[in-house]
Amino acid sequence: MRSKNKLLHVKDLAVSFPAVDGEFEALKGISFELNRGEVLGIVGESGSGKSMTALSILQLLPGSALWKSGEIVFHSDQDSPIILNELDAKGLQKIRGNRISMVFQDPMSSLNPVYTCGNQVAEVVQLHKGLSGKEARKAVLALFEQVQLPDVERIFAAYPHQLSGGQKQRIMIAMAIAATPDLIIADEPTTSLDVTVQGQILQLLLALKEELNIGILFISHDLGVISEIADRVLVMREGEIVERGDKVALLQRPSHPYTKGLLACRPPLHQRLRRLPTIADFQEEGEPITKDWRYKEADYQQHLQTIAEKPSILEIEQLETWFPSKKNFWGKPTAYVKAVDGVSFQLKKGESIGLVGESGCGKTTLGRTILKLIEPQAGRIVFAGDELTALDERGMQPYRKNMQIVFQDPYASLNPRKMIGYAISEPMRKYFPSLSQQEWKDKTVALLEKVGLSADHFFRYPHEFSGGQRQRIAIARALAVEPSFLICDESVSSLDVSVQAQILNLLTELREEKGLSYIFISHDLSVVRFMADRILVMYEGKIVEEGLADDLYNNPKTAYTKKLIEAIPDSSIFN
Repeated sequence: MRSKNKLLHVKDLAVSFPAVDGEFEALKGISFELNRGEVLGIVGESGSGKSMTALSILQLLPGSALWKSGEIVFHSDQDSPIILNELDAKGLQKIRGNRISMVFQDPMSSLNPVYTCGNQVAEVVQLHKGLSGKEARKAVLALFEQVQLPDVERIFAAYPHQLSGGQKQRIMIAMAIAATPDLIIADEPTTSLDVTVQGQILQLLLALKEELNIGILFISHDLGVISEIADRVLVMREGEIVERGDKVALLQRPSHPYTKGLLACRPPLHQRLRRLPTIADFQEEGEPITKDWRYKEADYQQHLQTIAEKPSILEIEQLETWFPSKKNFWGKPTAYVKAVDGVSFQLKKGESIGLVGESGCGKTTLGRTILKLIEPQAGRIVFAGDELTALDERGMQPYRKNMQIVFQDPYASLNPRKMIGYAISEPMRKYFPSLSQQEWKDKTVALLEKVGLSADHFFRYPHEFSGGQRQRIAIARALAVEPSFLICDESVSSLDVSVQAQILNLLTELREEKGLSYIFISHDLSVVRFMADRILVMYEGKIVEEGLADDLYNNPKTAYTKKLIEAIPDSSIFN
């Protein structure tokens, strides 16, 4: 590898946005450098300015942004240093996607829904490498294989809505590396990926860094991921860098109380807690408020016994959901993808079941089939003693209040034309018609505050929030109708660890207060282990292993489960 030299220099970057009471300072004069052959990690809470920093580098800030000060200098082997914030549109076009590429946090809103995935990546290859259509197709298929996508010919011809969240994110990574850039800005690139693919993507990025001597600016809320890939780390809070340093030194010996709080919020893998510490539990001196959050073994065993004695709220018997994968000339399906293939299990009242597996294994399809958002081909769905399998949408309406879901993609599940206060209160208007306008608003504000937002957010639109904030809005909306059963489909995957801890604590408290039952779908086994009493492991549409959460984590029986556990980022650096 060539010797390291400066690749990017951000000097005194300050960005604001107009606000009702003046200006909101999104970035407050931050400065940092990134070298070739280096990965610089940025961590911080949702809304801390991480993504705003990335957008500033490529001059992709919203039109309402006010550039207060700063200079962003890109150093290249080919040219003299380039001041990115002084380039015109034509100059930026030569840089974006070619010399500097970006992997955005939300692949669904970044991919064009009316073009196939292959053609969208091919466009980048043709634009920046000048390849013919046939050559571009070959290059794209090779890129898809490089980012571990299955059945690359099918993926090339697929539209974004036909792929899982993890597969869409891998498309975005393939697009980012297509032109072999000097700098990759990765904004939460592994958020929606399962742990095994996450590991592969991190290794891919590291291999590209070594081979091409490129720099990577890696933004993530997951400190485990940061510990795997970063060389240096910046910790951001409210638009400022509060701590910076070498990865090992910063993660093992943090000096700022905020950093200490972030590290403490991570769900532990080797002990069970009643609740997770949050930033609010840390004093200014950085020492936690004295509390014992550990779950005593006797108390936990009593909890499991109590759950076991309760009746089932949900019974799934030999459920099957298939999708056509090939059709003949007449449009008749000739082959199927068995997304859910003979799945059976029961969920007790007040129980939390974790559903884990790699991207594309059928987790999301199973969740949507249970709620009759997708019609099953066979099997039985029994909720609270009532058979739901044969019901149409009209017949399902009485059950919708008690069966809610938090979708994986919050931006796609929120109406961009409606203020979030209205989005949260809308289901209340249907199921609690006797409430007054003021009561709807008061309840909505209470829900916003419960998920870590404020009353001021009531009149804002989805595009005005970060990805993590949008996910909290989706959770608030699901809780608005006071369900008894909730499916959380990667509901905390886009949240930083501090907000994740708040939401997991909230879900735990609601379960204890209201007896909620959960199916918790996630690729993050540490989160699943904290939330779940039992874990179901899914592979190619089938449940291949199930058991109590602690037993399955400590003594996995199948090779597949062992592979999932081994892929969890090494936490030894935090000890």
